[in-house]
Amino acid sequence: MKSTTYASLEQLALAIQLGELSSEALLQAQLARIARHGDKLHAFTDVYADEALATARGLDQMTRAGIRLGPLHGVTVAVKDLFEIENKSIAAGSKARPPRISTTSAAVVERLRGAGAVVIGKTHTVEFAFGGWGTNSAMGTPWNPWDLQTHRTPGGSSSGSAVALAAGLCSASIGTDTGGSVRIPAGLCGVVGLKTTRGLISRHGLIELCPTHDTVGPLTRTVRDSAILLDVLSGHDPRDPASLPVRPRAVLPQLDVGRGVEGMRVWTLPEAERLDVDAEVLAAYDEALQVLEDLGMERVERELPQSCAESMRVAGSLMSAEGYANLGTLFEQDGLEFDPNVRRRILLGRDISSAQYIHLLKLREQAKADMLMAMDGVDVCAFPTNAIAAIPVSDVDELATPLSRFGRFVNLLDLCSLALPAGFTRAGMPVSMQFIARPLDEVRALRVGQAFERATLWHEAVPPGLDE
Repeated sequence: MKSTTYASLEQLALAIQLGELSSEALLQAQLARIARHGDKLHAFTDVYADEALATARGLDQMTRAGIRLGPLHGVTVAVKDLFEIENKSIAAGSKARPPRISTTSAAVVERLRGAGAVVIGKTHTVEFAFGGWGTNSAMGTPWNPWDLQTHRTPGGSSSGSAVALAAGLCSASIGTDTGGSVRIPAGLCGVVGLKTTRGLISRHGLIELCPTHDTVGPLTRTVRDSAILLDVLSGHDPRDPASLPVRPRAVLPQLDVGRGVEGMRVWTLPEAERLDVDAEVLAAYDEALQVLEDLGMERVERELPQSCAESMRVAGSLMSAEGYANLGTLFEQDGLEFDPNVRRRILLGRDISSAQYIHLLKLREQAKADMLMAMDGVDVCAFPTNAIAAIPVSDVDELATPLSRFGRFVNLLDLCSLALPAGFTRAGMPVSMQFIARPLDEVRALRVGQAFERATLWHEAVPPGLDE
């Protein structure tokens, strides 16, 4: 491990366990980077420096005494400002109402701390997590660290979580994914993002947008780091009505079991879905597919039972309907400061009748069944994460949704998906691909992702100008 700045969570935790690194030293280095780059990157809403230092020192005392709380002992994790943390403010990316102080902590925060993590702070989000570009006109838009001259889209809604990790300001971060909100920013910022099966990770203590689609997922530097966090965070929680009554699975040990990915069948992007995808993204995607073939995977070409465009339409309507049910009373008020684009998306939901909503749910169930049938004989789908790379914030069209094209259908169909780096554009902006698997089959997506990651090493690249 040459430097702690961009080391993996797994490497850092091992170094702390062996006494080669202290949690306090790691945290101090990251706090120094936040002090140096934080104002420009605008990733954090709050940094818990004093509390985090006290926690790190306590963990270091435990280490010296031979006590280890868990696989995250001493490493830092940043948390999206949609999760409750007791005695900390929560705003959900909004200035519409004063930030309130949480009286409880989200299940995710409890499990992170129980495994030994240091919660370093909270990160920016699109207002109430409803947007894919990562923009926030009220609270400010985080700066994609891969271009320090031009303010480019970080991706949303977990914008700050991706930026903080990509810039080396934390060891890992937590986001939410309703229509791509973990994978989109992970893809634009060159890190790994895992969209988990709905109900696998508890949403207790999360401000909801669309309960039928909302999921919690980690953003990490490596696929193995995602597996580590999945092992920590997954498991039944009776406080979340959607929590699945499944036994926690030890995912990490399964990544290296068997013969790898040789002989696996991978469903590639249908020709009809390649339209309007940026040429440089397609070029990187096609090169990535060749890597999979070189690893011994067999390509499968077939049409989707429902186009990504139709899935986007159904998912978008459900998001607006449930978003309005959860937040409509707030967004109907005049005289409050809202991001106008988020308000427009929320208020679209008031025009969706109960009969239309029930019809949308029926469409969703049919689409889920059709997709599972279509995946017969397929191990994973390998699609681009985003149809475009990061663009200047000044060029954003808030009425357009190119970043949701390959994201929303995964949530609509209740699949799981792993997004990871797969190259760069000529302008040096990250390109990403995702491995999509059946519900509760995260292990398969992670196994393929790890094989691809080891064959390409794209994840080892770091943003120029932030490599110190």
